[in-house]
Amino acid sequence: MARTTRTTHTTLSRRILSSVAIACAALGLLTACATTPTSSVSLLEPADGATVGTTFKVRFGVKGMAVAPAGEIVKDSGHNHLLINRMPVTAGESVPFDDNHRHFGAGQMEAMITLPPGQYKLTSQFANGAHQSYGAPMSSTIQITVK
Repeated sequence: MARTTRTTHTTLSRRILSSVAIACAALGLLTACATTPTSSVSLLEPADGATVGTTFKVRFGVKGMAVAPAGEIVKDSGHNHLLINRMPVTAGESVPFDDNHRHFGAGQMEAMITLPPGQYKLTSQFANGAHQSYGAPMSSTIQITVK
């Protein structure tokens, strides 16, 4: 009788552990799906690693957010900034106004940029109507050479 109770207890424990493992795996998948960003930005042009002339076109890509002019803060919308040799701006902080932080507050999706010859890191940074950054998740960086 003790052996049967022990066997039943062991079988029940294994079933519970198996159920817990399945539940944890399912929860992990749900959490991964819930935290997968549906919004993103990219630099469509120039290509990462490209060599360009001193004046070249920059083309922005935005997915999952509306592009709108600066001014009014509207949920899930904003405009593009081009950061030249700068890191993404921390979420909630304002994007600086200087030569290394170019603002496209009219909602532009492309622009002609002029830079002297050299190696550059270009970062697309999306921010809200008040120029407050959405942070690193809404940024994208490429490397280019200007000849």
